[in-house]
Amino acid sequence: MSKSRLEAFTDAVIAIIMTVLVLELGPLTDLSWHGLWHIRTEFLSYIFSFFILAVTWNNHHHMLQAAKKIDGSVLWANMNLLFWLSLFPFVTATVDKNWYSHFAETLY
Repeated sequence: MSKSRLEAFTDAVIAIIMTVLVLELGPLTDLSWHGLWHIRTEFLSYIFSFFILAVTWNNHHHMLQAAKKIDGSVLWANMNLLFWLSLFPFVTATVDKNWYSHFAETLY
């Protein structure tokens, strides 16, 4: 498999994860700054999760530029990475609903 094909697949999966992440926010019920303040914890956890995904995506591209060949171990390592990244919407939603929970914070 070529590096570009692996990059394209990973790009698509991370883009889907980011899309699912933003869909968890839902629309504002109060269209004002007060309404935005009301969902501040959800919005902060979304921003933090998006930032981590963006950093991971960026680092993934830099890492693949250094790779000389793609073999089975690289594919499985990439799948492992994508599995853990795919849990971001779930963990972010858990933190949203349990902002002061130590367990949710640890899971995050």
